[in-house]
Amino acid sequence: MSEAQEIDFINKSTLDNGLRIVTEHIDSVKSVSVGIWVKTGGRNETEEQAGITHFLEHMLFKGTDSRSSYDIALSMESVGGYLNAFTSSEYTCYYARCVNTQLDRALDVLSDMVLHPSFPEEEVEKEKKVVIEEMKMYRDSPDDYLFEEFNAKIFEGHELGRPVLGFEKTVSDFSRQDLYDYMSDRYYPGNLLISVAGNVDHDRVVEAVKEYFEQLEAKNVEEKEQPLPEFKNEDITLTKPIEQTHYIYGRRALNFDHDDKYLLLMANIVLGGGMSSRLHQNVREKYGYCYSIQTFNQSYTDTGLWGIYVGTDKDYVDHVRELIKKELKKMQDDPVPEKELEEAKAQLKGKLLLSQESTSNRMTRLAKSELYFGRFVTLDELVDNIDAVTAEQIQSFVQEFFNEENFMEAILLPEN
Repeated sequence: MSEAQEIDFINKSTLDNGLRIVTEHIDSVKSVSVGIWVKTGGRNETEEQAGITHFLEHMLFKGTDSRSSYDIALSMESVGGYLNAFTSSEYTCYYARCVNTQLDRALDVLSDMVLHPSFPEEEVEKEKKVVIEEMKMYRDSPDDYLFEEFNAKIFEGHELGRPVLGFEKTVSDFSRQDLYDYMSDRYYPGNLLISVAGNVDHDRVVEAVKEYFEQLEAKNVEEKEQPLPEFKNEDITLTKPIEQTHYIYGRRALNFDHDDKYLLLMANIVLGGGMSSRLHQNVREKYGYCYSIQTFNQSYTDTGLWGIYVGTDKDYVDHVRELIKKELKKMQDDPVPEKELEEAKAQLKGKLLLSQESTSNRMTRLAKSELYFGRFVTLDELVDNIDAVTAEQIQSFVQEFFNEENFMEAILLPEN
C-alpha cells in the first residue's frame, strides 16, 4: 500500500471539548478493534497515589450505574468478542474487539465503563487483595522481579522508577473517593483518545462518540515538570531461592521522537533480534551458556530504557558478561557488514508488515502515533527511515551509546 493510499483510509476528528477520534478503515476484514486511550499512567501519580492508575483500570470492570461486572463481561463475550485493558507508565487503554456489526455495542460498553463507574465499596476492598496478589505473582517471577528492581534503580528518585502496580501500602489505602478524584483530575477530554481500526465508517464513529462524550467539559491542565535525576552508575545484586541466575546490563535510552531512534532500532535487531542475532548465536548457540538471551528497547516521552537480559547459571555469569561486552565492542569497532544489515532491515520491515494483519495492532499503532507524534506515521515513512540507516551511522552512534559509563548491572543470584 502506498503512503497516499494508506493516508486515504486514516481519518481524525476532534470534538469541541478536545477529545480526539482516529479511525482506520480496513475493507478486507469483518472485525473492528476499539480503544479508549487515556493519556495517564504510573508517572502521573503522586507517591501516595502509586498504583492508582492500574487499580482504577481494574475497578472500571466492576460495574457502572447501569451494568454489573457480569453484564460488562457478557456484553462482548455474548457476541464472540472480547474486552480488556492495560496500564503503562504513560497511558491506559480500555479496548474491545468484535465483528464490525457490533461496533455500537463496543462503544456503548466502553464509554459506560469510563463515564459511569460505580466503584462498589465491597468491590474496592476485594480488588485490593487481587492487585496485591498480582504484585506477589510478579515478585515470584525472577525476571519480572529483577526488571522491576533494575527500573527502580535506573530511575531512582523519579516517577518512572515506581512500579505501575504501586505498593501494598499505597494500594491498601485507596478509597472509593480517591478513585473518583483521580478520574476527575486525569480523565478529561484533552487526555482522551478514541482509536478504531477495522471495517468501519469514520463519520459513524464520530457521531456515536459524540453521543457519549460531547457533554464532558474541556479542561486546561498544565502537566507537572518531571526532570530526570542524574544517572548513577550503581550496580545491584539480589538473591532469591531460585535455580537460575538472571542478569541485566542496561542504560537509559532514547525517547520516542529522538533523532537517533532508528539507529538504535537497527543496533537492537542486529544484537538481539531473534535466534539469528549476534548475542543468541554467540552466547547460546556457540557456548551454550544460556537458554534465553535478548535485548529490550523501551521508549517514553522524554527518555527510554535499553539493555540485554539473560538467564544463565551462576558459574557462567562472568563468561556471559565478557561475551556481551565483546559484542558491544565489536559493533563499536567494525561497521555491520552489508549483508547482515540488509537482513536486519528485512526482519524489522517484515515484523511491521505482519503486525498489519491484526486490527488490534493497527488500532494500537493508530493511537500511539497520535499520542506521541500528533499525526499518523505511515508504513512508508517507517520503511524509508529504516532503509536510510547505514552501517557507518550505526557504528558512529554505538561508539557513544555503548559507553560503559552509561550502563549498570542488575543481577539476581540463587540464595546460598
